[in-house]
Amino acid sequence: MLSLLICVIVFALIFDYINGFHDASNAIATVVSTGVLSLRNAVILAAIFNFIGAITSTAVAKTIATGFADPANVTQYVILSALAGASIWNLITWYVGLPSSSSHALIGGLTGGVVANAGVHAFKWHALQQKFLIPLVLSPLVGFALAFTLMIVFMWAFKKVRPQLVSSISRKMQLVSSCVMALSHGSNDSQKSMGIITLALMAFGAAVPAYMLPAKAGQVPMWVVVLCALMMALGTLAGGKKIIKTMGCKIIKITPLQGFAAEISGAFTILLASKFAIPISTTHAINSSIMGAGMSKRVSAVRWGVAGNILTAWVLTLPATAAIAYGVMFIFRLFGK
Repeated sequence: MLSLLICVIVFALIFDYINGFHDASNAIATVVSTGVLSLRNAVILAAIFNFIGAITSTAVAKTIATGFADPANVTQYVILSALAGASIWNLITWYVGLPSSSSHALIGGLTGGVVANAGVHAFKWHALQQKFLIPLVLSPLVGFALAFTLMIVFMWAFKKVRPQLVSSISRKMQLVSSCVMALSHGSNDSQKSMGIITLALMAFGAAVPAYMLPAKAGQVPMWVVVLCALMMALGTLAGGKKIIKTMGCKIIKITPLQGFAAEISGAFTILLASKFAIPISTTHAINSSIMGAGMSKRVSAVRWGVAGNILTAWVLTLPATAAIAYGVMFIFRLFGK
């Protein structure tokens, strides 16, 4: 039924909106916590650059659409289950103020939905290893190492400069880095919903009007790109104050120079992943970059108790969302769906 496809698209856009306000902190936590921008202005700026980033490429969307499961094993109910698992987990972690990965939540949900529908063999586990597990480990390490190195370089370069001048320069630099961070976030995160909608269109096949379909397998229709980019931007405008507080204040007490180093390092990591069509966690990238920037001065600068809670959320995301999606799909199957 076409109405079922429309329902899937609506739920995917809702997920995109939730992703926007859940992950708004990725782009603006440091610039708000250092006082460079007010929350209102930072959110507006992030929304604009999230939208621009979302329409720049569709490589990650193609990975989501075809990389983890054969469309033949994916039904509209599988996609609904995946979206339910990811959205529920996002709302839980947002409520308690923990930065978790919307990307990994969606992949976990897709894993649980596909397995519940077609069995363990139906999911591309080798793709999960190559495009999820390896980047899960590498992307935070890259962000951490870059931010740590940048801060060492900055401290050496500015050691004879007056602290007031360093702060003034850093605050201007942060305006640029927060825009780049928001752009990178849009280039990777919004594409997850694009990929899910494209997967739904491919699964529905010939019953969908020709103008709605991708021109070829895995290609994302332009209307999907624009719609998902818009929903991500609108979600970003909703804010995400709790997670901003955790990332900008509770992990470390961040300075403008540290904020710049963290944002540039996180953005580079994300843009590199987008270039190679890898759906990484923007949350992991920026969190690890903040920790790297903080550790450049001393290990005790990082509040490791808070960092440990965040790490726990990272580890639980995939199994938790897979379990929720599996349960939702099981309920659908009980009713013959």
